Amino acid sequence: MASEATTSTTRNTPANHARMGDETIGHGNSPAAWTCVLIMLAGAAVASFAYILASTEGNHDFGTLLFWAGIAVMFVGLLVGFFMRRMGYGVGGSKLKNNGH
Repeated sequence: MASEATTSTTRNTPANHARMGDETIGHGNSPAAWTCVLIMLAGAAVASFAYILASTEGNHDFGTLLFWAGIAVMFVGLLVGFFMRRMGYGVGGSKLKNNGH
């Protein structure tokens, strides 16, 4: 029982985290990632609305066109995120101020 308490108190030390291979990789917290996700979210919202619109009577053609436009916006978001990362706005990029957070 005593060894269990000792183990739990030393488990969350910085040295243990480093030993466990806990690397901070940024988790996508960058302008490139946020821009990519927001554009793709807007495209998904348009495509979702268009999917429902296309299923209503008389709106099949317009809804289908709008659906594919939403898919295209999602693809554009992916490209924008990729190019922003290449320009230095990704995790650990050259254009970002690294303050340790």
